[in-house]
Amino acid sequence: MLFRRFLLSIGSLIIMNTAAFAADGAPVIKMETSAGGPVVIELRPDLAPKHVERIVTLAKDGFYDGIVFHRVIDGFMAQTGDPTGTGTGGSSFPDLPAEFSNENYTRGTVGMARTADPDSANSQFFICFEDCSFLNGQYTVWGQVKDGMEYIDALAVGEPPASPDKIVKMAITSPERGE
Repeated sequence: MLFRRFLLSIGSLIIMNTAAFAADGAPVIKMETSAGGPVVIELRPDLAPKHVERIVTLAKDGFYDGIVFHRVIDGFMAQTGDPTGTGTGGSSFPDLPAEFSNENYTRGTVGMARTADPDSANSQFFICFEDCSFLNGQYTVWGQVKDGMEYIDALAVGEPPASPDKIVKMAITSPERGE
């Protein structure tokens, strides 16, 4: 009986320690918001390697920490990633070429925001609240929320929200770091 409890405890710890990783062991984003958290986003380098590389670089540099969700449209999406909080800013890196795919925009899909120019994505991204299949093939998909979507649902709504929520901390979690 004691040995069985020990095995169950070890199994639970293993599951808890691997829950924040993609099935293939790839890094994931762990994002804390002022609306709660954590939000776990599985990265999709198979769909958008350059965009994933940019997001990882910016997250590691602390770029997203403290940035507001400047555009939150109920039933559509929540947008963030602009250091000015206006929807017009980006990072100091050059814009990225589009990496469009046939991936379906569903609840929790994370895509890069851009202007009318398909090759203008930089640092801003959005998370879909519902099916947004009308975006398929027009915006780069770089991730999928795997856990914590209820915290995205809880973000203050508006364009911009009167009192916008923000990303408190956005970090890359990797098996090598033992997280």
